[in-house]
Amino acid sequence: MAGYSNLQLDALREMANVGSGMAGTALSHLVGRSVDISVPKAMAIPAAEAVEAIGDPEATVTAVMLGIAGELEGIVAMLFAHADEAALCGLLGVETGGELGHSAMCEIGNILGASYLGALTAMSGMVLEPTPPQMVTDMLGAIVASALVPTVGSLDAALLLDSSLHIEGVACSCSFLLLPTAASAGELLARLGVPA
Repeated sequence: MAGYSNLQLDALREMANVGSGMAGTALSHLVGRSVDISVPKAMAIPAAEAVEAIGDPEATVTAVMLGIAGELEGIVAMLFAHADEAALCGLLGVETGGELGHSAMCEIGNILGASYLGALTAMSGMVLEPTPPQMVTDMLGAIVASALVPTVGSLDAALLLDSSLHIEGVACSCSFLLLPTAASAGELLARLGVPA
């Protein structure tokens, strides 16, 4: 795996921080409460280690995934534990598991993912288009192995941006995973002013 320097990771962390603010504002309008998203941790890790870095491979999680089209190719995914999914659905007055719960989680994932991509666009100048959100609930290991990694093809490294959502007294955590293709990751860093 081609490594990333501390300067490159700092640039990615700053991009995610800006995206967090945009996502928090958008989600606040959706749930009608104040939302804060913590400054994320940025890690570049081999794809094979992505599962362990996120959590227990056998834990059941819900993933909302958006493909990225345009000048950056890859996928963004928001990963929610069951308790966090239930808390978010509860704020919207729907139950998890049903059609309304599915729709609510896709909308939340769409808002968060599009906000991060908006920040990426603003900071890098790259033209990006998110694809419609897809949602799957499964064991974490299965999601990463079967849904995320094949999507980006020849993957050198997973860029993991780990954030926590805080919604007016209700703590919800989510992991935000950015998986660009190797070529796209290099172009992104170059646009951020920190080429290899």
